[in-house]
Amino acid sequence: MIIEVDTVKGFQDYLPPESLKRQALKKIAEKYYRLYGFLPIETPVVEIDELMKSDSLPMEEQDEAVSDRFRLKDRGGRNLGLRYEFTFQLARILKMNPNLKMPFKRYQIGEVFRDEPIRTGRTRQFTQCDIDVIGDASVNADAECLAVVSDILRDIGIEFEIHVNNRKLLDALIESVEISSKKAVLKELDKIDKIGEDLVKLNLKKYADSNRVMTIFKLLEKDLKFFKDNAFEGADDLIELQNRCNQYGIDLKFVPTLVRGFSYYTGNIFEVYIKGTKTAICGGGRYDKSVGKYINREIPAVGISFSLEALMGLCSEQIGKLQIDPIAKLQLISIGQDKVVMNLAKKLRSEGISCIILFDKPGKALEYANAYGIPYCLFIGENEIKKKKFKLRSLKTGEEKDMSEKTLISFLKKN
Repeated sequence: MIIEVDTVKGFQDYLPPESLKRQALKKIAEKYYRLYGFLPIETPVVEIDELMKSDSLPMEEQDEAVSDRFRLKDRGGRNLGLRYEFTFQLARILKMNPNLKMPFKRYQIGEVFRDEPIRTGRTRQFTQCDIDVIGDASVNADAECLAVVSDILRDIGIEFEIHVNNRKLLDALIESVEISSKKAVLKELDKIDKIGEDLVKLNLKKYADSNRVMTIFKLLEKDLKFFKDNAFEGADDLIELQNRCNQYGIDLKFVPTLVRGFSYYTGNIFEVYIKGTKTAICGGGRYDKSVGKYINREIPAVGISFSLEALMGLCSEQIGKLQIDPIAKLQLISIGQDKVVMNLAKKLRSEGISCIILFDKPGKALEYANAYGIPYCLFIGENEIKKKKFKLRSLKTGEEKDMSEKTLISFLKKN
């Protein structure tokens, strides 16, 4: 039997330098999550399948993320599945941990799975970087989520724009033209960027006459001030969000056709786009009716997330400029002095200096260091032992210096 050696479709390996770039991105994300006071949590990859479905929607009306979940059974015949996001797990966490101090600000970076079509920046296993604020109903939490993501993208060097809308405003808009099939209309409006206005208008005629469809599109051309002046629910929330984000130095663009997930968003929603494109790289919003469902309480919640794969695939130019940590700062090359080299390596590591040892010919060892971007090499042979000085070479400049052990440690800590 011939076995085809390949990765499963939609899944992939990450080797250096790609894996190092991914680590650099995670490091930047985690840096800002911690700066804003978010706490790390970890959750199981496998969940009970029933917990992953919305209890308020029939299966045919579930969001794509839910319907695209991977399903499996264990040996006991239990229906299980791979998590497709982190947010739904929060409802279980609150049920099992009722004494969590609110507001609970959490971040999570980990793998999620969706059995969906593949394209640039989208794989079936991807690393989601997610933050949520649970137990804070104020717009401050919404603005903070946008501030965190803005800092991350600026640090990476990605130019972006943030589109915002409000689900209450969308509902009020549809109700104002007296159309009862709200969910169906939302689904059609969500397709505008994909299929264009003309086709969406045609599709909407299944649910409303031509005059009402025309009225919807006239309303969608209005600015936020119009909706506030005419007392549309949700307009005040968006204006408050704009004001708070202005204090963070963040500009928002009101996009009345922005819909996002159908089954759980309840208030402000946001999507972050690469500037000047229709390419979204990040999204989130407020979902006040989800996380408290197992304890029969409405608990306010808001979150935002992005995937590493989306940023790697869609912003490769900016990510290529990131400072990537080498696998080690120093490579020790033993020229017949293995014991001395191993003792020195132990000393360097105890000082927090990363290093690797190669018991190989100097030429091959240098070739290895260059291949993995190790900045310095240290040659240790009989002459170096006699002189009590080691020859340190910078692989960037080719410059060599003789250093004592003490000077070496001091130099490597600074550089």
